[in-house]
Amino acid sequence: MKALLALEDGRTFRCRSFTGPGETGGETVFNTSMTGYQEVLTDPSYRGQLVTMTYPLMGNYGTCPEDIESGRIQVAGFLIREYQEFPSNFRSTAPLADYLKQQGILGIHQLDTRALTRHIRKTGAMRGCISTMELDPDVLVKRARRIPAMAGQDLASAVTCDQPYFWKDGKPLVCETDIRTMGRPAPTCKDKPFFVVAFDFGIKYNILRGLSKAACDVLVVPAGTDAETVLALEPDGIFLSNGPGDPEPVTYAVDTIKTLIGKKPVFGICLGHQLLGLALGGTTYKLKFGHRGANQPVKNLLTGRIEITSQNHGFAVDINTLNRKDIEITHINLNDDTLEGFRHRRLPLMAVQYHPEASPGPHDAEYLFDEFRKMMENR
Repeated sequence: MKALLALEDGRTFRCRSFTGPGETGGETVFNTSMTGYQEVLTDPSYRGQLVTMTYPLMGNYGTCPEDIESGRIQVAGFLIREYQEFPSNFRSTAPLADYLKQQGILGIHQLDTRALTRHIRKTGAMRGCISTMELDPDVLVKRARRIPAMAGQDLASAVTCDQPYFWKDGKPLVCETDIRTMGRPAPTCKDKPFFVVAFDFGIKYNILRGLSKAACDVLVVPAGTDAETVLALEPDGIFLSNGPGDPEPVTYAVDTIKTLIGKKPVFGICLGHQLLGLALGGTTYKLKFGHRGANQPVKNLLTGRIEITSQNHGFAVDINTLNRKDIEITHINLNDDTLEGFRHRRLPLMAVQYHPEASPGPHDAEYLFDEFRKMMENR
């Protein structure tokens, strides 16, 4: 089925739909991962985005319920070069096209993804609109320009959980008790002595698996949960999750984090890293085309080692706005020298911009979950 992708700057790309008719729009970005498309599709950090995969072949291993990172597909649309409709994988339960169609997500192929990626790298991520029903370039460009810009959007409130839940036996378990009066829950087993409250700004399931592996019982709470409620739960540590959109409008979370700093050990990832930077007096800005992929090089300034990391973000903390008397820079991006990690010199607090839980991606940074556990042990 013929389709058209139109960008807000007037550039258009002819393509075809492999999921049937439809129209959608969002910020057009690219991901450089070679595999892991199902994890990408279900990552809440991609809410409101048209995701282009730079690796040409997608769909070859199908889809599997065990590989999801949230309860639904999060991307606005999926853009690829070549779709493989006959998957070869003993774990597969459905082809990629069926998986997308079941959730009403438009999938596009026979698109010149290399040209699109080069264009985004040159001009920056921008709004785009895809349609199989409207193939007039001028009309579709106008529709792309009417899509809300990513800057200024609080999307964390759109993807956060409706009610608190525990992470138990590898899956969410809704908390039936009012957490405002619940108090600290009893440990589920002797092998998990630490209790962590995780703010859900768009949390990935593999983060919860990583915390659980690090001997933590985890209670996930909505993004708008206040500091008083969290402290009443008497956690050993507080986790700030990844998520979509611009961190600056998420002022309610920044105010809560300010109150929590110094009270308990805090670990932030991705959007959580940015919100923690804002709470410490820093500022954030939008990157030209962001960092998205499972092969991003980061230097650990504490050890001198290079880590290959999984990343997904379009905003960054301005490294020059953090108070260096209190904040120590721990990680730097080797492609563009942007801030990838910091910790407080006196308080139990650390954050990284990338994803140590990977999924998809390498496991170079899994040690950070152990660092968080040690921070709670020392506390």
